[in-house]
Amino acid sequence: MSVSICRPLFAVCLASLQVLMAAGAAAQGYPNRVIRMIVPLAAGGGTDVTGRIVSQKIAEQMGASIVVDNRPGAGSVIGTEIVAKSAPDGYTLMTISPEFSINPSLLRSLPYDPYKDFVCISQLTSGQYFLSTHPSVPIRTVKDLVALAKAQPGRLTYGSSGNGSANHLSGVMFQGMTGTKLVHVPFKGAGPAGIALMSGEIDFMFSSTSAAIAYVKSGRLRAVAVTGPKRLSLTPDVPTVSESGVPGFVVTGWYLMMAPGGTPRDIIAKLNAEVTRAVHSAAVKDRFSTLGTEPVGSTPEECAAFVRSEIQKWEKVVRASGAKAD
Repeated sequence: MSVSICRPLFAVCLASLQVLMAAGAAAQGYPNRVIRMIVPLAAGGGTDVTGRIVSQKIAEQMGASIVVDNRPGAGSVIGTEIVAKSAPDGYTLMTISPEFSINPSLLRSLPYDPYKDFVCISQLTSGQYFLSTHPSVPIRTVKDLVALAKAQPGRLTYGSSGNGSANHLSGVMFQGMTGTKLVHVPFKGAGPAGIALMSGEIDFMFSSTSAAIAYVKSGRLRAVAVTGPKRLSLTPDVPTVSESGVPGFVVTGWYLMMAPGGTPRDIIAKLNAEVTRAVHSAAVKDRFSTLGTEPVGSTPEECAAFVRSEIQKWEKVVRASGAKAD
């Protein structure tokens, strides 16, 4: 091989090595400033609660500072867009829920690409929802709800954390499977919706167990049913919606952590290791158990595959139900 050929080849190899060394150095020095954790829904909901629990734990583990920044609105689109357009340097992260996988099929257009503009770090938890009511509402079973809704079509109201949210679409599915007509009342997050439910402004809601369990235990909310495939161990006397007269109605929830697309792999790997360590720590597992959720801690690849499958699943649900953002 001639010297003239070797020199360009050597230059290319040297440049590649320098890039790899720089990426590794960046990961080794990460983090060296405050990390912002975007929660694209209002404070007080399950996404917010989970994001804060995990953020606090990984901050302790890394000796870092993580600030949770709630950016609610447009069914999580506003906060999610902020993350999509943020620098891919590991200093802007996001805790997200099923809304992320529902919006691509529910909305005509999005200001981001759910595949290209984000990279998965890990699925944090899996869980389900309560079909919950205000104690003053004369509904103690799913059959009571269906009977009342049919007797007064268009009168019963249900809240959600926003148009396109999982609890919004759960209501759409419920109407379709029971032949009822309900009134959807969207809020800028599960927290405000839960407050409205407890104050009697709305009649019922599909509330994440992590956000509602304390109020169910205290009697401020009544858990009529759970939406998972089996009863919740924390509330074994509360039946599933499916076994309560609406067979096949199953909605499960989840929370996961993401970063802007293009975030260096070494930083993603470091965050994944910290998240996995955090969600399986005794303290966090105990906290999750009190909220009715289970830790996951998947790899970035498993998380990405899960998100893709969820987008495809909800696309079929939205198409079959005819659901549209209000």
